[in-house]
Amino acid sequence: MKNRTVEILAPAGSYESMVAAVNAGADAVYIGGSRFGARAYANNLDEETMVKAIDFMHLHGCRIYMTVNTLVKEKEMSDLYSYLKPYYEAGLDAVLVQDMGAFTYIRKHFPDLPVHISTQMTVTGKYSARDLKALGAVRVVPARELSLKEIREIYDDTGLEVETFVHGALCYCYSGQCLFSSLIGGRSGNRGRCAQTCRLPFDAEQNGKYVNKKNEKYILSLKDLCTLDLIPDILEAGVCSLKIEGRMKSPRYTAGVVSIYRKYVDLYLKEGRAGYHVEKADRDALLALFDRGGQSQGYYHTHNGRDMVVLKEKPEYRDVDQELFDYLERTYVNVEKKIPVTGSAYIAVGKPGYCSVSDTAGNTAWEESQPAEEAKNAPMDAERIRKQLSKTGDSMFTFTDLNVECEGNVFMPVQALNKMRREVLEKLQDEILSGYRRNSSVPPTKEEERAPEKADLEERPEFTVFVQTKQQFEMVLGKFKMYRKLSERSYGIYLAAESFDAQEWKKLADRCHEAGVRCYLMMPRIFRKEAEQYFRKQMELLTSAGFDALGIGSMEEPGFLREAGIELPMYFDQGMYSWNHLAGAAMERYGADRLTIPVELNEREIRDSGVQGEMIVYGYLPMMISAQCIRKTTLGCSGKPEIMWLKDRKDMRFPVVNQCRFCYNTIYNSAPLSLLGLSEQVTGLKPNAVRLNFTVEEPAAAGEILDAFFEEYGMSEKAAEPPVLRNQFTRGHFKRGVE
Repeated sequence: MKNRTVEILAPAGSYESMVAAVNAGADAVYIGGSRFGARAYANNLDEETMVKAIDFMHLHGCRIYMTVNTLVKEKEMSDLYSYLKPYYEAGLDAVLVQDMGAFTYIRKHFPDLPVHISTQMTVTGKYSARDLKALGAVRVVPARELSLKEIREIYDDTGLEVETFVHGALCYCYSGQCLFSSLIGGRSGNRGRCAQTCRLPFDAEQNGKYVNKKNEKYILSLKDLCTLDLIPDILEAGVCSLKIEGRMKSPRYTAGVVSIYRKYVDLYLKEGRAGYHVEKADRDALLALFDRGGQSQGYYHTHNGRDMVVLKEKPEYRDVDQELFDYLERTYVNVEKKIPVTGSAYIAVGKPGYCSVSDTAGNTAWEESQPAEEAKNAPMDAERIRKQLSKTGDSMFTFTDLNVECEGNVFMPVQALNKMRREVLEKLQDEILSGYRRNSSVPPTKEEERAPEKADLEERPEFTVFVQTKQQFEMVLGKFKMYRKLSERSYGIYLAAESFDAQEWKKLADRCHEAGVRCYLMMPRIFRKEAEQYFRKQMELLTSAGFDALGIGSMEEPGFLREAGIELPMYFDQGMYSWNHLAGAAMERYGADRLTIPVELNEREIRDSGVQGEMIVYGYLPMMISAQCIRKTTLGCSGKPEIMWLKDRKDMRFPVVNQCRFCYNTIYNSAPLSLLGLSEQVTGLKPNAVRLNFTVEEPAAAGEILDAFFEEYGMSEKAAEPPVLRNQFTRGHFKRGVE
């Protein structure tokens, strides 16, 4: 491990935080520009300041990564080239991306710019990491929920650089899969505008009874991550970059956390496990810097657990460690770290003065001045000249050693010495930065930036339904048998892999086919070891079931299915985001035979995107997919799927389903999406399928809803709104969209 490169990666929500991070010992920072970053409310940098920041980091021998980790709308894609070009040319070290369109665009037009896969892309294993590496990624930031064993497998299998979070806030939801803030208030986490709805109080209900204690309402708010004790484990799992969360926090916080992690990384690299010990004072300092209700070690050793949840309200007042704060301000925040250089100067009568400087990396520059004069009175000695040349002032440099040699009774005007020093240091700065500059970008053509026209369909859109329960399946299949007599089109049923046992697959698929209905298996939204082991065990049943296609919920699944030899068509679900035509094309290359139109885009944005696919016209949209479990937190693990409800301060009730087969929770919106009455607008978008998602609905209610949608979307007749939907639905983002 002593020869291993380890990076402490600090958050920089502002220029001041970036400087504080470097002063405290960070090797790199991640920072947002004026657009495309997942922290829209941080003090993100404008172009001039960002270029200045890139230069600052490089002069200090550090790296700077810029966040381009939001989903990108079609109209924004044409701005991406001009936005990134000055940073690329200045030597930006890498970008973090979520959007597959942005990923492929950057790889093509900025070929020398390394791409890091953001945790927002929800990489949960080696299969997605392997595929993303093949597309050009050099680093992956996997989902924060992964265990050390899963992280090690990614590293061993792919050899990718692996970056993981080691300190700071934890999201309740798998990053990139959260629509809570988006659907409640239009502030999308996928656009860097999360309102942190999960930090609010909620009541948990089951069977009409509250099941959480009155003083334990913060059941979606996780304690902050602190991994000081796990640094040896994390590094030995193959992680090369230790990422600190906190772009919305102060420079003082950044400096404090970085300085402590710097101390312990250095301790481990020097002493190994045998000499590794964490002092209580440093744990206390981290809590003093920020405490929302305690700390946990996150998911590295634990899949989920009550002890990771805040539960109780944060006290309104707590003691402030002013001595610590003053120390951090004095030591790291309100100081300027100088770059050490060595130099030599030669001054001789009648000859131009000469000065050369070098930094610790071996960069060198030299400069001449006007010829030195013969001193008429008191000649200058070497020490006086050395003192004058050493006055680096506002420069970023400081001399650690400066050798001066004089020949004769020399005199050199102070202005001339200052000019020589200033110009030689400017030359050294240019020499250092020249090694980072690039000019190899590839401008896009107009054709590349234009979304293709959507193709006219040869037949009417397929009518599909997703079902979560056997009772829903029976109801839908019975309806479809009747509908086929009324309207000739394709019909399809998606079976939820979380709910339908593998032993049932073939029987249910056969019944669909006998009725002239296609049958699909919807894979889980999160594909980790539980899912991989399950499907490996059921592989024979999967290959023989006769499914017409597989619904794909995770970036992990295409690679797994290819390796397993499954050659069924793959229909990507809405969590496999295609917000722009380049993302749609990238997802098709990734394996998609059909896409699902994003639920956060409005009608106009869908049309502009050029993306053609399946459109969800009804259903409780999943707002959170979490490794945590509401049932386990409140009542303990039951080991079986159940429906619970969360109630917020406005008495809105959100259904929660624990998907025990794959060990994750899904929290759904309080009201279902319904585009009933909008079929003309929907069909105008030329979807190749329209889908209803049934999750927590009782079969009778689902039947009423299905009939109404078939009447409108299947028969092109005006449908009466079923009683179950009256004043109890949302149009989602179809009209409003997100910022």
